[in-house]
Amino acid sequence: MIMIEPVPPFLIYLIGALLIPFLKGKTKKLCLLIIPIVAFIDLLHMHHGTYWTLHFMGYELIFGHVDKLSMIFAYVFVIMSFAGLLYALHVDDDLQHVAAVCYAGSSLGVVFAGDLFTLYAFWEFMAMASVFVIWADRSKRAIDAGFRYLMVHLFGGAVLLAGIVIYAMQTGSIAFGRLEGGGLGFWLILIGFILNAAVPPLHPWLPDAYPAASVTGAVFLTAYTTKTAVYTLLRAFPGVEILAYLGAIMTVYGVVWAIMENDMRRLLAYHIVSQVGYMVAGVGIGTELSMNGSASHAFCHILYKALLFMGAGAVIHSTGLRKMSDLTGRGLYKKMPFSLIFYMVGAFSISAVPLFNGFICKPMIVKAAEEAHRIPLFFLMHMASIGTWLCVGLKLPYYTWFGKAQPGVKEIEAKEPPLNMLLGMAFLSFLCIFMGIYPDILYRILSYPVYFHPYAPLHVIGTLQMLLMTVAGVWLLLERLEPQAVINLDTDWFYRKGAILFVKFCYGLSAVRTATQNLAIGLVDGVIKLSKNPIYAVQSLLSQKESGMPPYDPNTYRQAMGIGVIFSLILFCFICFIFFARLTQLIR
Repeated sequence: MIMIEPVPPFLIYLIGALLIPFLKGKTKKLCLLIIPIVAFIDLLHMHHGTYWTLHFMGYELIFGHVDKLSMIFAYVFVIMSFAGLLYALHVDDDLQHVAAVCYAGSSLGVVFAGDLFTLYAFWEFMAMASVFVIWADRSKRAIDAGFRYLMVHLFGGAVLLAGIVIYAMQTGSIAFGRLEGGGLGFWLILIGFILNAAVPPLHPWLPDAYPAASVTGAVFLTAYTTKTAVYTLLRAFPGVEILAYLGAIMTVYGVVWAIMENDMRRLLAYHIVSQVGYMVAGVGIGTELSMNGSASHAFCHILYKALLFMGAGAVIHSTGLRKMSDLTGRGLYKKMPFSLIFYMVGAFSISAVPLFNGFICKPMIVKAAEEAHRIPLFFLMHMASIGTWLCVGLKLPYYTWFGKAQPGVKEIEAKEPPLNMLLGMAFLSFLCIFMGIYPDILYRILSYPVYFHPYAPLHVIGTLQMLLMTVAGVWLLLERLEPQAVINLDTDWFYRKGAILFVKFCYGLSAVRTATQNLAIGLVDGVIKLSKNPIYAVQSLLSQKESGMPPYDPNTYRQAMGIGVIFSLILFCFICFIFFARLTQLIR
């Protein structure tokens, strides 16, 4: 039997990214699909332990720390890269493909990093790759959003690096595991992680940047940045109390802003904030059930959220429209029925409808909050679940594919997207349904034993009641939910306006500096001018007559020194006389 020695998965993606620009046609498409397949086979041959170590400056850098937690994220990252590349197979743009492959590979580097410095290196590599995924759309909106995204993540990276250095100095260790101590380094690392997790108020980069990317690029963005942050929180900060409350607030915050949104992908982006909130809350609760819930929810969320963005992207690809107010009443359900079906699979999944994968994971976290007697968290997450079904499962599909025709609005010319896009959606739809029906396939790879039974009768009945009552509420308030062509302000307003004020302040400082510099130059020039002919300069100042200063002539301006010398000698003798007279009196 031939044994295959595993290699670092990120290396497979890096080599693949280097090959892509040199390949053409079907060979390039085949290479794009082979990269994740080879990486998945590589994962199947990995055993728990530590691999690929490097000694550097007295530290041990670990590129392969393999355990159950790292493997569950690695599996879904590779599966997602296959689905995303299949969905993007029709795109003839090397920049998009290379950036996406590097993005996926760097996220695997984060997952298997066994020390903080290796983690940081891949963390920053991931930020750079993801910004090129955004810029690959090449629109002004994408370029602007990409720069804002880059500035936020460079700031987060700087905070993370500062935390790592301080933590290493305080503890003498750079091992990436459960962090202890609670010092400055501890909190800076936590801030660096939660910024990537899009925890409010540090979240606006997500709904700003993700909808600005290309149809295919946005699919990759949904999968990696926030989920690697969830992985790092699970690894380093389980049971940190503040995360439980921040996560619960996230669940409701994202839903509230999503309800007000008109842009399809901005609505879905806000629901990333909401859904990641469940995972962050699970980390903060810190029990085995909640930690299993966070990991499994991250796994399932990557699949169904990518599917939702694929469905919305199919509409944008076929119509060129992204706002529900522009699509409603145009009869899109007749033209793109398969896209609607696949989208609804994702909508049922994110809403935790029975027989779909969201039903087997998200309720774990809610149940963990109940068992831990965190009643406020329990109610906040239940409220968010209602809002999720309302927005993603009812509002968005109704106003995008159906809706009442407005006066003067005609049916739009549209058709289903290319076959590869449909196949990508079909692949993820199959996984969402398969895992929802057979949850044990996911439960077996979780870090802790699972004693949660999603299909307990009371749980199923309670979920169906919530879903049906939400449908009734939406039916009664349908006109109130109609999307409006408005701009919704978020907390990014503060740093956008603050940045303008900061730039103006910097211009003011620059003006003060320039004025001070000119004053100093004038003062130095005056001193130089005075030193060239000080006597004439004083005479000119006293006479208040300005004329060209003649060069200094010692024969003209030098004064006789005899009188001054005589006066000094007389004064010196007088002082000596007084001194000796006083000394004589003291002696007597």
